[in-house]
Amino acid sequence: MAMTLRVVVPPHPLIAHWLTVLRHQHTPAPLYGTALQELGRWLTYEAIRDWLPHRPQLVTTATGEAEGSVIESTVPLLACPILPAGLELWHGARSVLPEATLCLDTPTQVEDNAGLILFVDQISDGEREVALLQQLQRAGIDGRRLRLITALTASPGLKLIGEAIPDLTLHTACIDAELTDSGMIRPGIGDPVQRLNIRTRSAD
Repeated sequence: MAMTLRVVVPPHPLIAHWLTVLRHQHTPAPLYGTALQELGRWLTYEAIRDWLPHRPQLVTTATGEAEGSVIESTVPLLACPILPAGLELWHGARSVLPEATLCLDTPTQVEDNAGLILFVDQISDGEREVALLQQLQRAGIDGRRLRLITALTASPGLKLIGEAIPDLTLHTACIDAELTDSGMIRPGIGDPVQRLNIRTRSAD
């Protein structure tokens, strides 16, 4: 069976609400950051539903025994936010990934059984993401060990990623159809770096 990119857009009212907050051009920077964090939280919750390793465990309660389930802590999980704005998604996601190890640089080598979650603010033409994913492939991390969390995607970017990394699963709040002539997503959420008022250091 041919591998295809799997894109999940959860039909959750909280996800739709926070996406709408991001879209509004007059949303102030602090609230914009909160919206990214909330999307990071809820999209990650959906992404790990069928992916996070877990095992059954019998526990003793005050009145008897119960069959439960716990997260398998022996399986490493890495969280890699793409800076700078991807860090906001991670700030929300970490509440549902308490055991994840934060990686602020793209890992070049990870344990054979480790899973990796990438946090990308938005995907426009997909070129940046394909370069990153191919770098991870060269490090031995294929799409089956990855989850990509992003607030918004554009169809051209998804097409490029799907052709290059077909076995990837990606979770996003929405898919917008097109890009402007300058490469921005339409209708989009604006430029997260500018809207968060993040100052980037210029080259000397």
